[in-house]
Amino acid sequence: MKEFPTDFIWGSATSSYQIEGAAEEDGKGPSIWDAFSHIPGRVKNNEHGDVACDHYHRMEEDVQMMKALGLHAYRFSISWPRILPDGTTKQINQAGIDFYNRLINELLANGIEPWITLYHWDLPLALEMEKDGWLNKDIADSFADYARVCFQYFGDRVKNWITINEPWVISMLGYGQGIFAPGRVSNSEPYLAGHHIILAHAKAAAVYREEFAHQGGKIGITNNCDWREPLTDSELDQAAAQRALEFYLAWFTDPIYKGSYPQVMVDRLGDRLPTFTAEEKLLVQGSSDFFGLNHYTTMLASDANGEILEGNVYGNGGISEDQDVNLHVDPTWKKTEMGWAIVPWGCQKLLEWIHHRYDGPNIVITENGGAFPDEMKDGVVDDQDRLAYVKGYLGACHDAMENGVQLKGYMLWSLMDNFEWASGYAKRFGIHYVDFETLKRTPKASALWYREVIRRNGLKV
Repeated sequence: MKEFPTDFIWGSATSSYQIEGAAEEDGKGPSIWDAFSHIPGRVKNNEHGDVACDHYHRMEEDVQMMKALGLHAYRFSISWPRILPDGTTKQINQAGIDFYNRLINELLANGIEPWITLYHWDLPLALEMEKDGWLNKDIADSFADYARVCFQYFGDRVKNWITINEPWVISMLGYGQGIFAPGRVSNSEPYLAGHHIILAHAKAAAVYREEFAHQGGKIGITNNCDWREPLTDSELDQAAAQRALEFYLAWFTDPIYKGSYPQVMVDRLGDRLPTFTAEEKLLVQGSSDFFGLNHYTTMLASDANGEILEGNVYGNGGISEDQDVNLHVDPTWKKTEMGWAIVPWGCQKLLEWIHHRYDGPNIVITENGGAFPDEMKDGVVDDQDRLAYVKGYLGACHDAMENGVQLKGYMLWSLMDNFEWASGYAKRFGIHYVDFETLKRTPKASALWYREVIRRNGLKV
């Protein structure tokens, strides 16, 4: 038995646009994903999140589903335009406030700790149309104003806040490759958007610490990163793997933990990488109470020597030519439906890399999981591949903890099958099967197994 500490947090996670639906109900404003998903060809099968899992109307049922699992914590995101329809505090939508109040109260009544993400990609459309979204420095103040509203209305009961989910995805896939909303393509805008995201996080954290310290909670940010293993033992490939990690994760975490961008980015990007003023550096550094990490996969990295291979456009955590890194996958590695390699030891290596680079921060894995070709047969979904995936990654987490890593919790992605962004409903990440015709939820084998892991607070070896 691999036992976890008695105070280890076992959770699961979702996001607002992926599950809520009710896209135009009760005063909610449109988001960039409402708009983007309705552009023909942007999402597989032209699907969208207008109804999604209809969590907005099935919230109580879903909380009972969590209670049946024995979850300690539930990580969900608030839809910014459901609270502030045009993204500003000119109008606060009371129906949106009421919905999240009911959800928070329902969770607490069932012994489940709410972990709120303030921003999981559904930017109010008005801010994108009128102010260029994350490309406008003023967005940081707009976000801080929105955060303040959430702290005011929910902070008496919510003690765990995540400002922004996966700045890399927002920046690179939204403003670099254009495959996520708002769908822009550029080799410089990602760095500008990323800069403003960091400032937005820091300003929201400052609001929380200065105005709401009496609430006694914690605030942090969640970044995503895949592990990068050198393809060979050569010094060039080892340097390439390190460079890839710095362009991917350290891009957003070095300013918070070290006060500045990684030197390799400064050297290679020149004036495409914005700079922090002395005052902003002070605001940003130390602005996270914990290290939120979303982790799914591992790739092998090699020095490109100026020759970027096809297929390496954005997968290495940034713009390939900026890093001069090629990525590869070992053909013997099993893969998920997303095509992501299943490499549990990469999770351990990444956790230890973070531990050493940032002097042992408290880490919470806020997402980890896999998409698999789940099918309902005789009322049962026997997702043994997902079960094995989670078991492997949790084992790697335990091994990292035995090596001193301060891992405090694990949130399984996802509580239920949902709208998987540009993949529509084709990829199933959930531990509960959702029939998208009837919206009925059914626990998969992985959910029943995870329930036992939580009950035992450990893994059977």
